[in-house]
Amino acid sequence: MDKCSILNKNLPLLDEIKALKEVFWLNNNYHRFDDVAESLPLSHEDVLDAEERLKRFAPFIKRIFPETKDGIIESSISSVENMKIRMEKDFNKKIYGRLILKRDDSLPIAGSIKARGGIYEVLKHAETLAMDNGKLSINDDYSVLAEDKFKDFFSQYTIQVGSTGNLGLSIGIMSAKIGFNVKVHMSKDAKQWKKDLLRSKGVEVVEYSSDYSKAVEEGRKLSMDNPTSYFIDDENSKDLFLGYSVAGSRVKKQLNDMNIVIDENHPLFVYLPCGVGGGPGGVAYGLKLVFKDNVHCFFAEPTHSPAMLLGLMTGLHDKISVGDIGLDNKTEADGLAVGRPSSFVGFMMDKLLSGEFTIDDNRLYKFLVNLVGEEDIYLEPSALAGFLGPILISNEKGEEYLKKQNLLDKKDNITHMCWATGGSLVPEDIMEEYYRKGRYF
Repeated sequence: MDKCSILNKNLPLLDEIKALKEVFWLNNNYHRFDDVAESLPLSHEDVLDAEERLKRFAPFIKRIFPETKDGIIESSISSVENMKIRMEKDFNKKIYGRLILKRDDSLPIAGSIKARGGIYEVLKHAETLAMDNGKLSINDDYSVLAEDKFKDFFSQYTIQVGSTGNLGLSIGIMSAKIGFNVKVHMSKDAKQWKKDLLRSKGVEVVEYSSDYSKAVEEGRKLSMDNPTSYFIDDENSKDLFLGYSVAGSRVKKQLNDMNIVIDENHPLFVYLPCGVGGGPGGVAYGLKLVFKDNVHCFFAEPTHSPAMLLGLMTGLHDKISVGDIGLDNKTEADGLAVGRPSSFVGFMMDKLLSGEFTIDDNRLYKFLVNLVGEEDIYLEPSALAGFLGPILISNEKGEEYLKKQNLLDKKDNITHMCWATGGSLVPEDIMEEYYRKGRYF
C-alpha cells in the first residue's frame, strides 16, 4: 500500500497531529518481549559485548577524562517528589506511584544521552583500526591509547557525523581527544553555542541551511568519497544503538541500590525524548532486556516534529516525514528536530514500544522553570519532554493502557522515570534565557 493510501486510511490521531495538538498514542502492535526477542537483529550477547568493550576502554577514559568515575561514563538517578507534587497541582491530576529522574544531562564529557552511543561508536572504531594495524590487542591496558604515537596514528583518519547538536558534541569531543580529524555536519536547528563549543575543541563544523536529514545525507556522501573517513550514521547505526543499550543493566543496578523493586507487581514506566530514535530506542531495548515486560517505555516528541510517531503509527517508518503531512519541523527542542525517523529503530521498537506522546514547546519551558523551582535542576528544553508522561498515564487513555496490561490495581506501585537527555553543557547565559522564557508560560 502506498503512502497516500495509508494516510487516507482511518487514522484518528492524524488530524490532531496535523493541527499541532498534543496527542497520546498507544501501540496496538505491542507484544511480550520474549515473543519478539529472537526476531530482532540484535541480541543480549551483542549488548554484553558492548559492555565489555566499554570496560576495556575505562583506563583510557579515566586517563584522558579524569572527571569520570573509574573511566565509566554514567549518570545518577534523582528522586523528584517535589516536582511530582507541583505537576499534580498544575494539572489537577494525581500521579500514582513515585517519580524519579535519570540524569543523563550530567553525563561526563558530553553532558547528554548522546555520550552513551556516540562515544561508544568512536571507541569501537578506534579499537578496530588499532587492532587491524597490529597496534593493540584485546589484553592490552587501553590507557596506552592516550600516548602520542596513537594520536599520530589516528590523525590519519577522519570521523564524520550529521547532527542537530548533542550527538555531534559527544562524537566531536571524544574523536578530537583521541586524535581523529572530525567533521560534524549540522542542521540549521543546531544551537550556535554547540557549534562554537565544537570548534573550540578542534572540530570542523559544516553548517547547512536545511534540516537534520540534509546534514546527514551530505555528511554521508562526503565521507564515502574519502577512503580514510568513517561516517557515524545516527539513522542506521547498530553500534550507536548498542552503546545506548548498555544503560539497561546499569539502571537495574542503580534501582537495586536505591531499594526500588521492579517486578510484575511494581512496574517501571520510562519516558524518553525522541528525535531520530537511536538514543531512546537503544535505551528502551536495554531496559527490555533486563526488565522484560515489567518495563513500559514511551517516546516523547515535539508537536512540530513527531517523526517516530508518524513512522510507527503508519507503519511507513522512514518512508514518511513530518513535511508529508504539512508540519514545519520547527521546535525549540533542537535535539528532537527531526523530520524523518530511523527505519532501523522503527523496526526494533515496532513491537516493544508501549506508546508515544507529543508535547508543545511552551510546555517544555514551563516544565523547565518548575524543575528549577522545585528541585534546582536545570535541563535544556528537549530534555523535559518526558515529564508529560506520568500525567498522561493518570488520564483516561493511560488507565486504558494499565487495564490492558493488568496493572490497574497496581498503579500505586508504579515507578515513573523521566529520562533527562541533556543540559549540563549549556552556557549559563543561554540557560538563563531559557528560564526567563519559561516564566511567561
